[in-house]
Amino acid sequence: MGELCDKAARVLAREGVGKMYCLAGVGAGIDVMVANARSASASLALDGCAMDCARKTLEKAGVDNIVHLRVSDHGFEKGKSPVIPENVERLVSLARPMLTCRPE
Repeated sequence: MGELCDKAARVLAREGVGKMYCLAGVGAGIDVMVANARSASASLALDGCAMDCARKTLEKAGVDNIVHLRVSDHGFEKGKSPVIPENVERLVSLARPMLTCRPE
């Protein structure tokens, strides 16, 4: 589901809803990437399964502004949900309000 999450994140970034950063870089402790994640008003963690690797990586890096979406909780299945425009848009539609409707 990584490709599906990546494509959805790219759509959100193009729409100006957020920016994309390298999760591997955050996990590796690269200072500028960790600082960017910590200073964002929200960091969206898109996880494909209940292991929640994206959320846990952000937490381990000290990011506390995490907005978490577990994709598998919404009917997407690893290896079975094709990366097609309809699925990308469905995921974007789930994630967008999580970033745009946050209380101050």
